[in-house]
Amino acid sequence: MSALNLARPSRSALDYAVRGSIVALTLATGYIHFTLGGLLFLANAAGYVTLAVAMALPIALASRYRWLIRPVLAGYAATTIVGWLIMGPRFELAYIAKGIELALIALVLVEMFRYDGGPVAVARRFFGEVAHVARVVSRSATG
Repeated sequence: MSALNLARPSRSALDYAVRGSIVALTLATGYIHFTLGGLLFLANAAGYVTLAVAMALPIALASRYRWLIRPVLAGYAATTIVGWLIMGPRFELAYIAKGIELALIALVLVEMFRYDGGPVAVARRFFGEVAHVARVVSRSATG
C-alpha cells in the first residue's frame, strides 16, 4: 500500500452528511445575504458561495488545502456574526441567518476535529507552513 493511500482517510456516511450540511448551510446563508441586496451583502454572499464551492469541489487543489479552507469558512461566518452584532439590523431573517452561521461553525469544527485534529492542530500546521515558506524565501534570497 502506498503512502498516499495511507494518508487518505476513508469516508463514512457521517463524513458525507457533515460535508453536505456544511455546503448546504453555507449556500443558505449566502442566499440570504444575496437577497438583501447592497454591495456589502452581495460581497458577503459571494464569499460564502466561493467557500461552499471550495468545500465541495473534489479537485486535488481544494482537497489539498481543505485543512485551511475549514478554518477560513468558520472565521468568515464568525466575522459575519460579529459585524451583524456591531451594526446589523435586528429583524427576523437576520436571526435565522445567524442561527445558520452558528450551526455552520459547529459543523466545521466537527469536521476539523475528524480530519485535522482540531483547531490547535490546524494552527500548528499553518504556522509550520508559514515557517517553511519563510525558509524557502530566505534561501532563495541568499542563494
